[in-house]
Amino acid sequence: MPGSGATVVCEPTDWGKAMMTYLSQALVLLWLGLLGQPALAQKYPDHTIRLISPNPVGGANDTIARIIAARMAELLGATIIIDNRGGAGGKIGADLVAHAAPDGYTLLAGSVSTHSFAPAMAVKLSYDPIKDFAPVSLFALVPNVLVVNAKLPVKNLKELIALAKAKPKTLNYASGGVGSTSHFAVAMFVAAAGIGDETVHVPYRGGAPALTATMANETQFYCGPIAGMVPYIESGALIPLAISGDTRSPSLPEVPTMSEAGLPDFKSVGWFGLLAPAGTDSAIVKRLNEAVVEANKNPKVIKALRTQGIEPKNDSPTEFAAFIQDQLELHRKLAKQMHLDMTQ
Repeated sequence: MPGSGATVVCEPTDWGKAMMTYLSQALVLLWLGLLGQPALAQKYPDHTIRLISPNPVGGANDTIARIIAARMAELLGATIIIDNRGGAGGKIGADLVAHAAPDGYTLLAGSVSTHSFAPAMAVKLSYDPIKDFAPVSLFALVPNVLVVNAKLPVKNLKELIALAKAKPKTLNYASGGVGSTSHFAVAMFVAAAGIGDETVHVPYRGGAPALTATMANETQFYCGPIAGMVPYIESGALIPLAISGDTRSPSLPEVPTMSEAGLPDFKSVGWFGLLAPAGTDSAIVKRLNEAVVEANKNPKVIKALRTQGIEPKNDSPTEFAAFIQDQLELHRKLAKQMHLDMTQ
C-alpha cells in the first residue's frame, strides 16, 4: 500500500497502449472526415459536369434539362454539358449513369420513363432504378397531351375513338420507344378507350422523332409530355384533343382534360428530375440539390418552363427518393391492372 499522499500511477498494458493508439487514430480520422465534408462541397465542382439526357434533342426531357441546367451552371460556377444518349425509352442513358463513377461529374436527367415506366414493364433492365442512383431533386411535373395529325378527320376524342373502331388497323400511333413516357401514356390511352386491338403502335427513338412522324402522317396520333409540343400545336401542325392532367394547361387553355373529353378514369402526368450514381458523396448531392432549388426560383427559368406547359417542381433528396419509390409501385400496379403490352 502506498503511504499517505503518495501518487498512484497506472501504467497501461501493451493491449491498453494499442487500444489508446487505435482510439486516438479513429478520433483523428473522424475529425478529419467531418472537416472534409464541407471542404468537399466547397471544392465541387472543379471541372465540367456531364448531364446525360437519355433522349434525343428536342424532346421533353431534353428541353427541361437544358433550361434548368443553364441556370445551375451559373450557380455552381461550372460548365454543364448536355450529352444526349437517346434510345430504348431512356434506358441507354440511365444505364450509363448507373455505372458511372460516383463523383458528381456524370449525372442523369431522369424521368418517369427511366424510373417508373421501364422498370414497371416486363423488360429486362441493366440497372436498378432504386439501388443504382442517388436522387437529387425533381425538376418539373408535366401533363401529357393527346395530339393527332392535322389532316386526320377528327375534331375531338370521341371522334378519334369512333374512327379507330370503324377502320381497325388503319390508325398508327407513335411513341418515343418501348417503355418510354409517351409509350406508357399512349398505351394507357388506347387501353382505356378500348381501341388497343384496332390501332398499331410504331416506336421511335425519342419523343421528337415521334412528333415528327405524327406531323408527317406516318403515324396518326401521339400522347406524350406537353413540353416541346406547344409550338407545333400553335402552328396547326398538330391538333390537340385532350390534356391528361387534373386541370387544363395554362399553355393550352382551350384544350379539355381527358375527363372533360370523355375518359374520366384516365390520368397520366410525367415527372422529370436529377439523379447521380449511387454512392455519390452526400455533400455533393446537397450542393446539386441547392442548385436545382435556386434555379427553379429564377423568374427566367420559370417563364421558360411555363411557356412550354411545364410546371417547375423541386424537393429534397430524401423526398425525391420516396417519390420515385411511390411512382414505381403505382405504375407497376397500373400496368398489371390495364394488362398493358409494352413489348410491342
